[in-house]
Amino acid sequence: MKPAPLNYPALLTVITGMLFLAACSILRVPEAEPEHKTTTSGLVYTIIRQGEGPLPSEGDMVRVHYTGMLADGSVFDSSYERSEPVEFQMGSGQVISGWEEGVALLNEGSKASFIIPPELAYGDIGFGVIPENETLTFEVELLEVYSPVRPEEEAVEAIVPSHETPSGVRYSVIEEGYGERLSDEMHVSIHYTGYFDDTGQQVFDSSYQRDEPVSFILGRKMVIPGWEEALPNFRVGDRARIWVPYEMAYGRQGRGAIPAETDLIFEIEVVSAMPVAEPERFDTRGRDTLQTASGIRYIIIEEGEGELPKTGNILVVHYSGYLSDGSVFDSSLQRSEPFQFVLGTDQVIRGFDEAFALLKEGTKARLIVPPGLAYGEIGRGPVPPGETLIFDVEFMEIRR
Repeated sequence: MKPAPLNYPALLTVITGMLFLAACSILRVPEAEPEHKTTTSGLVYTIIRQGEGPLPSEGDMVRVHYTGMLADGSVFDSSYERSEPVEFQMGSGQVISGWEEGVALLNEGSKASFIIPPELAYGDIGFGVIPENETLTFEVELLEVYSPVRPEEEAVEAIVPSHETPSGVRYSVIEEGYGERLSDEMHVSIHYTGYFDDTGQQVFDSSYQRDEPVSFILGRKMVIPGWEEALPNFRVGDRARIWVPYEMAYGRQGRGAIPAETDLIFEIEVVSAMPVAEPERFDTRGRDTLQTASGIRYIIIEEGEGELPKTGNILVVHYSGYLSDGSVFDSSLQRSEPFQFVLGTDQVIRGFDEAFALLKEGTKARLIVPPGLAYGEIGRGPVPPGETLIFDVEFMEIRR
């Protein structure tokens, strides 16, 4: 095709426009600093990202992610680290008053920071690692606002326990199923609603609202002890109510929206259960063992052809985790569900963050993680204190 003749006045206009656009792309307009506001009670809050969803009202359930810091800037708690948002009911007194006041100011989808004076937090007594008279800073992300699920049939108080386990967990079957009886080493899926009291008004969590049952392997301490002890009494299809004393729930410390020394009530529905097969271990014979400066040892089973991940990438992986005695304590393969995490953001144990930064996409490897880069001298769930962990991992995909 023969090119059209040049229109010089028009060309000059285009060039001038291009130069203007180039200048705009170079000259960065400073963004306005977020505005700090103080309420009459003394709470200082800053909107980092304004959401467009509804404001929560008293009685609503809210689901949030958060990071909590002491006055010296050290992090004392983070739901991001556990990869588990917390849920609580507005106006129920389940959280400190600074949170009640601050979250009520946020639209769903908002992210904000709260600076909470002691009188709106843990006062002159403190709590756990929080000293007395401590001002706390929280970065809070309001993920969801929803109405609590109410019982559709019988009132909670209309059902009384009919059985009790040796540890004091009581339960009653509301509607019998006819499926397989639950037992250890089954992959179990359960729908539930959790209550703080017998009235059915104080709902603290519900899988029905998320339309996603919770799935876990029974017998591996992946759920509270009260569930572990009660569930083998049920079959697939059962609807039941379980009364769990605080010693068999979250104990003297509590967790997230659940206060210390709080007895819990659950209405559950056993959706499915199936035995899990042992994952096939990687064959490491004849392969070199490499070691990082921090003490992680790793063996490349099959080198991937993809690129190395960067901090902030979303990694999709399959893994099987073993204790030092060779027993499986967790496996994404047994759940038939790959695991995802954001690299370098403390969502996983430090050993995972460090090791995956060394693996190309598509790699299969064995990781041997010392306790200092796993769960340390405290342990967690089925992992004992001071335990070295072994993971067979498959780095499936990088998602950006």
